Amino acid sequence: MGPVPKAVVREERRRRRRPTRSGTVLSEHLIVETALRLLREHGSAGLSARRLGLALDCDPSTLYRYFRGMDDLTLAIGDTLIGQALQGWAPTGAWRDDLRTLGVRIHAAYVSHPQAAVLTTSRVTGRANELAADEAVLGVLRTAGLPVAEAVRAYHAFIDQTLAFAALDAASLALPNAALRAEDEVWRSTYARLPAATHPHIAEASPLLATEMVDSAYPSALDFLLDAVEARLTARSGG
Repeated sequence: MGPVPKAVVREERRRRRRPTRSGTVLSEHLIVETALRLLREHGSAGLSARRLGLALDCDPSTLYRYFRGMDDLTLAIGDTLIGQALQGWAPTGAWRDDLRTLGVRIHAAYVSHPQAAVLTTSRVTGRANELAADEAVLGVLRTAGLPVAEAVRAYHAFIDQTLAFAALDAASLALPNAALRAEDEVWRSTYARLPAATHPHIAEASPLLATEMVDSAYPSALDFLLDAVEARLTARSGG
């Protein structure tokens, strides 16, 4: 049997503790925001309790009053990104517009923090913002008229598609600039030079590929998914 993990101190009790050496009062929000900054500046290898302690001017052990470990902090980072996506969003009753807007918001929130997205898109946090997003998506689908089983299937496809594209796009953005430029150039050089005799379809499409493939396919994929949901709703209504 392993050691019993330390109990996480409630937020209101943490705030009454003394500030750090520089006068900063620690909070879960401040730690997460600092972790996001470290990820932006140093990548995933730069996120550690030691680095966080230095950035916050506190002993690294102090962080374990807020999080059970670095993995717990990773889950909090993911939930924070979902919270950023939900901020200001509310259903309008137009199910397709509501889902499209929410999907684009979630994707954008992750992609705006590429290093954090690489760490968190595959995780299930069970935290408040994730639960709110799940409830929102299921609510839109059920209100649109899908029965529970179909709503769950559509929800599964919607959320996994959104997170998968966020992970893919974030991984690309996390590459060094030189690598990104080199990948973009492949579409304009290698693909554009393929002869029609050997690669007729690529040769025909190469001018479009050069512009299409450097952008995220998420908006198009999302529209295809929403088309499928709309077709199911139309079939159920007999329209």
